[in-house]
Amino acid sequence: MNVLAFFAVGLVVHVVFFASIFDIYFTSPLVHGMTPHTAPLPPPAKRLVLLVADGLRADAFYRPEAHGTSRAPFLRGIIEGKGSWGVSHTRVPTESRPGHVALIAGFYEDVSAVAKGWKENPVEFDSVFNESRTTWSWGSPDILPMFAKGATGDHVHTFTYPAEKEDFAAKDASKLDTWVFDEVKAFFESAKENKTLLSRLREDKIVFFLHLLGLDTNGHAHRPMSRDYQENIRVVDAGIAELVSWFEEFFENDGKTSFVFTSDHGMTDWGSHGAGHPSETLTPLLAWGAGIKSAQRVAEQHFEDNFLQEWKLEGVRRLDVNQADIAPLMSSLIGVPMPLNSVGTLPLEYLNNGDHFRAECLYANALQILEQFKVKMAQKKEMTLSFFFTPFHSLRESEQEVFTRNVTSLIQQQRYDEAISLCHALIRLALEGLAYYHTYDRLFLGSSVVLGFVGWTSYVVLVVLKTHTSLRKPPAGREEISSSSLGKAFVGIALLITVFLLIQASPWTYYAYSLLPVPVWYAVCKEYRTFTSLLGSVSDYPLKQCAGFVLVAVLGVELLVMTFFYRAVLTVGLVALAGWPVMSTLCRRAKAESARWILGCVFLATFPLMPVVGREPSTSLVICAAALTLVISALFLWKSRSAAPQHWKDSSLYVLQMFHVVLCAGVLNSTHSSLHQKQGLPVFNQLVSWATLASSFIVPLMSSTRLFQRLLSLFLSLESTYLLLSTGYEALFPLVLSWLMFVWINIEQETIKIQGPSSKLKLSGIDFSENIDISKIRQLRLDDIRRSYFFVFFIITAFFGTGNIASINSFDPASVYCFLTVFNPFVMGALMMWKILIPFVIVMCAFETIQVSTQLSSKSLFLIVLVISDIMALHFFFLVKDYGSWLDIGTSISHYVIVMSMTIFLLVLSVLAQVLTSKRIYLDRRMKLHFT
Repeated sequence: MNVLAFFAVGLVVHVVFFASIFDIYFTSPLVHGMTPHTAPLPPPAKRLVLLVADGLRADAFYRPEAHGTSRAPFLRGIIEGKGSWGVSHTRVPTESRPGHVALIAGFYEDVSAVAKGWKENPVEFDSVFNESRTTWSWGSPDILPMFAKGATGDHVHTFTYPAEKEDFAAKDASKLDTWVFDEVKAFFESAKENKTLLSRLREDKIVFFLHLLGLDTNGHAHRPMSRDYQENIRVVDAGIAELVSWFEEFFENDGKTSFVFTSDHGMTDWGSHGAGHPSETLTPLLAWGAGIKSAQRVAEQHFEDNFLQEWKLEGVRRLDVNQADIAPLMSSLIGVPMPLNSVGTLPLEYLNNGDHFRAECLYANALQILEQFKVKMAQKKEMTLSFFFTPFHSLRESEQEVFTRNVTSLIQQQRYDEAISLCHALIRLALEGLAYYHTYDRLFLGSSVVLGFVGWTSYVVLVVLKTHTSLRKPPAGREEISSSSLGKAFVGIALLITVFLLIQASPWTYYAYSLLPVPVWYAVCKEYRTFTSLLGSVSDYPLKQCAGFVLVAVLGVELLVMTFFYRAVLTVGLVALAGWPVMSTLCRRAKAESARWILGCVFLATFPLMPVVGREPSTSLVICAAALTLVISALFLWKSRSAAPQHWKDSSLYVLQMFHVVLCAGVLNSTHSSLHQKQGLPVFNQLVSWATLASSFIVPLMSSTRLFQRLLSLFLSLESTYLLLSTGYEALFPLVLSWLMFVWINIEQETIKIQGPSSKLKLSGIDFSENIDISKIRQLRLDDIRRSYFFVFFIITAFFGTGNIASINSFDPASVYCFLTVFNPFVMGALMMWKILIPFVIVMCAFETIQVSTQLSSKSLFLIVLVISDIMALHFFFLVKDYGSWLDIGTSISHYVIVMSMTIFLLVLSVLAQVLTSKRIYLDRRMKLHFT
């Protein structure tokens, strides 16, 4: 198999393994075809007003100011008088779309949405809005349309402002909220003159939804502790007070309006959200009006978070709920069916109606969840052979009938407390059953993927041993396993798997996961004799050496795995790497380079100990990084020109790039200063930023392809872009990483011996554009495994050096303010992805340089990297959780996805690194570009 074919097959294999996680863990939990259920008794309210203050933290809302007054006096009065309050606990990811879906549709993040987009759910779903007679909604164009799109008929009406209003550089983002209140007021004023609209407003089962985005925008732009954020809370409170008076006047104080005030997610102190910090997952919930209990006085109450004393609410009963529980609460208040996909449990403590009404509503809630369980069970039973099907034992059809019959009987006997208790038990079992059938195929698919993983890794090891090492080959004439008989056996296995999947009407993706191991293991078994003979060559090495090597390899892989859980492990690893020259003979042969290596490792080891990016923006650190970049680049240029003037005849490009670094630092400082003064994003700064991003791919290709010249140009270009995307200490990270990579390139020259010291390549004489002499490419040695391990370690350091999974998920828009301030998740996300990839590119280019300078085949080193990455991926596949907290589950899945993505990206980045190092753009006298 040639190189291109091998890498093409490898890419396909890893794409299939990567896609498998979506079928095993990222499948939509939603089912369709259920019968709606509602309580048979008349509801307490005719209309519901849902107010969602996007990005409002529970503590920011409930905590009084220093002098004891509340930032929201009207709503504080509701808490202490005629309403019920508590904390709504959200789930990860704490983003606007999944938060609103949980509130209004009653189910948590549909994990299949990760591949579908930001603004809407990938499948149709039911919601309180859809079940209402009519819903009117006002607010953001990012949230409202997805509930109107999924609704049947034309009864969900949306009024949105232009997307351009969502500007993080706006002088007063609270105007987004005042716009909503003004539009609602204008709507009711127009209704007085419109008999048709007036008639519709007088009907029952009506919902009004006000999405208030100002707090989220101010929180991102100025942080939740800022005056802007605090003042925005006052604006929301005053707007709601006025809104309540409009409703009372318009509906003539009929007492048939229920109000629910909450938030989709909170926000960290540094103005981001998306992860599982309590500041992000704890949101306020306040309900009052028709059907809601008034404030309940208590002598004492206890919660683990101990917030009550801080909030001065010890004497008012706190009623906490899960975010999805709010949907069935709203449904019960206006008497519409529970959303068909809701998994929330009705919080009875909020209802002021009698026990009969509460029992009937919870029974409807239980039946609605049981309907989902029945549909899910029927689907799985239909797709599974009868003798293979294992039902959920705790809730068989007979048990379902017993539950429903007993609840009905208890309600008829007016034994409401017992009926409520039984409904809670039924809901718990139905939810457990839903989870059981949702993960029913997980063992089968997981086993197929693991089998394929092990087979592929074994095949790569075989290729490495057979084609890139000088180990002993099997004796000539030794009999191989018959290819024809082996082929027939594996064809038979493939046919059996195919028939099995056809009978079960499995999705087409199941065929890929189940059949992929067949050809992979055929390739391994076909070379069985060769494989065993090559492994037998290991006996040539001393037992202690082999055992030590295996022990170091195991510890090394485990250290890489641990870095995903604890960033500080990177520090331990870098300190250990710093001792490498001391443990070897490098300290004696290359004292200066060894000292630089130790210092570089120690400096880089400090970054994983720092807080994740975005906690405290500091443009001064970014300016410092730019100044150090300028000084180091100037010293490097001067020293290199002095050492080899013939290679540095034209240095104008590098000088211009250094001045460009200064310009970028000035643009960043100017941008943040302008935004701080609320003067918006200067157009010149925006133009420079986008021009820098675009030129970062082109300018390095205009430099010389000699090693030092090209690497300097690449560094300056990437650092310029990184500065514009930085907010603090992370701007120093690529500078220190690049220094260490440069030292690594130099120090590897001291470790390589081909035919003697005289044959060692001189770095300054290497030209990336020249093809390596194939006759001088050497075989792999044990030391090359160490080089590959260093590369994987540095790649992970590049990823986790200044952040972690939570910081990547917890998006901070301040990083992209030099490029845009108007909210655009796709563009902002793309910019952040490029920021993450820049350190990857630096490490990749360094590894490409080492391959060239040490005269190694790029394929041979990369195969070792592939083996290490696949072992890590298999490790994380076993560590994936489907139990515990949502954060634990999401994090474990993210680890596997990141490693698999890294493996696939390394295939792509290796090509990118070759282009960035070896290709060149020429500009002739007629100003025409030529690419070579």
